[in-house]
Amino acid sequence: MPEGDTVYQAARRLERALVGRVLTETDFRVPAYATVDLSGERMDEVVSRGKHLLMHAGGFTIHSHLKMEGTWEVYPPGARWRHPGYQARAVLRNADAQAVGFQLGVLEVLPREREDEAVGHLGPDLLGPDWDAEEALRRLSAHPDVPVAVALLDQRNLAGLGNVYANELCFLRGILPTHPAGDTDLAAAVDLGHRLITANRDRPLRVTTGDTRRGRNTWVYGRRGQPCRRCGTPIRSASLGRTELEERVTYFCPVCQT
Repeated sequence: MPEGDTVYQAARRLERALVGRVLTETDFRVPAYATVDLSGERMDEVVSRGKHLLMHAGGFTIHSHLKMEGTWEVYPPGARWRHPGYQARAVLRNADAQAVGFQLGVLEVLPREREDEAVGHLGPDLLGPDWDAEEALRRLSAHPDVPVAVALLDQRNLAGLGNVYANELCFLRGILPTHPAGDTDLAAAVDLGHRLITANRDRPLRVTTGDTRRGRNTWVYGRRGQPCRRCGTPIRSASLGRTELEERVTYFCPVCQT
């Protein structure tokens, strides 16, 4: 699933193509919003909120979430899309560009005053102007028995971290993903998470090791069976989540993380 830095970059691309321009055509290809027409509205703002995208056009908010396979792409007028048309869920056109949302996990058009119905549950946004480390720490500390990786992934605690960051943070802090949040130096984890995602928000390749070469950019994530970059022990993996439906694959070094 795309993480907060990926969504932040998508918002910046859409901002450059859409903001300040009048929509000449909109096409929402989901039944609930198929009759909505925002043509004639000016696109005022495109922002990321954790893993969510919010586009403000007139009195409306276009809310989307990429989930596992979604993407927003920008094309010149009339250009051929790189994905089949049946995967398109939203098409926004102005005189200079067209923005197409493919395979979006969530797409809805809301009156702007109802925006909180979509994102009001989220914790502080690590890449937002209103980032509040103390509030994130308060929320994380409220459930001390939850495994720390699960707590970091819970968007109600802090918004933007996904499975890559949760796994890499646990390695860098030397703790197992299953370690209880209440027995963890959460302040240090929150500070490191903020620094990591901020450092990556403009990078084309997410890097947590300091090595920008592809295949060298993570410590443990996606490296099951490969040697730990610090001690050489094979990286292990397991499933972890609040419920079976929310389980994610976690990666860890059994020697460096205790």
